[in-house]
Amino acid sequence: MKFLDTYTKSIEQELSNVEFPDAPQNLYNPLRYFLEIGGKRIRPILTLMGAELFGLKSHVVINQAVSVELFHNFSLIHDDIMDEAPLRRGKETIHQKWNQNIGILSGDVLLIRAYQSLSSGADNHLADLLTVFNNTAIEVCEGQQMDMDFEDRSDVSIQEYIEMIRLKTSVLLGCALEFGAIMANASEIDRRNLYNFGQLIGVAFQIQDDILDLYADPDKFGKQVGGDVIANKKTILFLTAIEKSTAEQIKRLENLSLEKDSSLKVAGVRDLFNELEVKAHCESVMKDYFDRAMLALEAVQVTSDRKKSLTELANYLIQRDI
Repeated sequence: MKFLDTYTKSIEQELSNVEFPDAPQNLYNPLRYFLEIGGKRIRPILTLMGAELFGLKSHVVINQAVSVELFHNFSLIHDDIMDEAPLRRGKETIHQKWNQNIGILSGDVLLIRAYQSLSSGADNHLADLLTVFNNTAIEVCEGQQMDMDFEDRSDVSIQEYIEMIRLKTSVLLGCALEFGAIMANASEIDRRNLYNFGQLIGVAFQIQDDILDLYADPDKFGKQVGGDVIANKKTILFLTAIEKSTAEQIKRLENLSLEKDSSLKVAGVRDLFNELEVKAHCESVMKDYFDRAMLALEAVQVTSDRKKSLTELANYLIQRDI
């Protein structure tokens, strides 16, 4: 979508203008490195789109948009440490390239810089912005803790999983949109509907992500297909399979979880999921969240032509094949 390119260039330009002191180098060089790795920049773009939805020029909320991206990157730096991840977007993670302590401290600085950016140019909107931001930051931490807790549990429900991805991923999308609405003086009800649109489309987006991890075209996906299966992650596909399986099928799934050959493991799990029609079921759940998101957007009291870009973006996020 061409309109995304314009937003992305604007965000990248602002991120390149984020200045860090020269010293201590081991505190600030990791942040320069991490922000240059790139990303989709969907969250700050949503802040710009949220403002424009209510007739406010996007440049007015650029600092608030940058704050969302800085916070997102802070959370990624710390998530990578907790997950012991060696790579992020194909590049070495900060704790891998430097060390864990540097990763923790540089991430902390990025969180503080997010608050500084949020308050810049906020004027009389700062109290509302901080309320939304603080609530979201706590929820993101709650979601991350749930995700880690799930690793040691064998009784995770589908509803618990959806609540985890809502907290860990989706609330920040709602927050990003609401920032734009707050700065544009939108009504309380319009802010809430736009926030709900963001978090509901975020859940649909994450379910699509889970589906693509196993069913994407390897030539388009850009990473190993079946990574979640190889890592024995409790995605919505896995939890749906458990719910629909017979005792014999659960035993097959347990045996596959121990398979050392990655190719055999992924193929075997995919075959079992196909037997259980897991993909179709998860696509139905995804569509339900998408439909609810669109109803929330429909309820926002602005003309339909102003909603066109958000509608296009929502469709893109859940129809993508990468």
